[in-house]
Amino acid sequence: FFAYGLGNAVSFPMAVGATTVILGGRPTPDGVLNILAQEKPTIFCGVPTLFAAVVAEQESRGTPPDHSVRVCTSAGEALPRDIGERWEKLWQCEIVDGVGSTEMLHIFLSNRPGDIAYGTSGLAVPGYEVRLVDEHDEDVGEGEVGELLVRGPSSAEGYWNRRDKSMSTFEGHWTRTGDKYERDESGRYVYCGRTDDMFKVSGIWVSPFEVEQTLIEYPGILEAAVVARADSEDLIKPAAFVVLKDGVDTPDAQSLKDFVKDKIGMWKYPRWVSVVDDLPKTATGKIQRFKLRSAAE
Repeated sequence: FFAYGLGNAVSFPMAVGATTVILGGRPTPDGVLNILAQEKPTIFCGVPTLFAAVVAEQESRGTPPDHSVRVCTSAGEALPRDIGERWEKLWQCEIVDGVGSTEMLHIFLSNRPGDIAYGTSGLAVPGYEVRLVDEHDEDVGEGEVGELLVRGPSSAEGYWNRRDKSMSTFEGHWTRTGDKYERDESGRYVYCGRTDDMFKVSGIWVSPFEVEQTLIEYPGILEAAVVARADSEDLIKPAAFVVLKDGVDTPDAQSLKDFVKDKIGMWKYPRWVSVVDDLPKTATGKIQRFKLRSAAE
């Protein structure tokens, strides 16, 4: 029911006469690894949450994975750099990470096979244009955060019976994605967060995704999510929820905070760290941060 799955499971395989292997039910690491070993697919399509769980399971086994995969694709949420690098080291094949939307039918911003920069969403797919704008719809410069707008021939005309939503999303030829990005010196686009997930600390924008990427580089952490929370003086600060790898003891909170400080900056570290069994997600694997914001209040 969403474009990434529709393309991977139906449109693209049928277009080239390929066979599709679809896993019914919840995609556990064991279930995925068994299919990769038994069915020998050559392309594996997943979401970042699944790649993180599968790579952690394979690392715990201590043996090379049994597979025939030559390339992987990821979408749904931005793929953390650490996950991509660990996967490629183990599987000896790349994960092509991109961003798309059901409104645009599929992926319009992507890395390319042989030209991967983990931690970025790559460049515009041929046939599409993207731009980053501020709150006044003015283009922002290199290294500045802005909302991602896209235009291309596959854009929807609107939402069914949702006129107000259609008018705020589809503006002329451009479609608002609701994602915040910045463009680096190489021209690649780096995901910062959803428009309603970004927040300022000490007057400076904080990208929850950047903090989350750093947290999962800490030994023993499988997943992380960061949201805004008000402190005792009603000032907004980052709060983190982390999921640990199996068999790992709870990390020292101060050590974790210092790790983030050293990696990305003094004001970005989480003031609160909560260890949870799992993170709330949508059916497409996206973290439901609104639920975590409620839990953090």
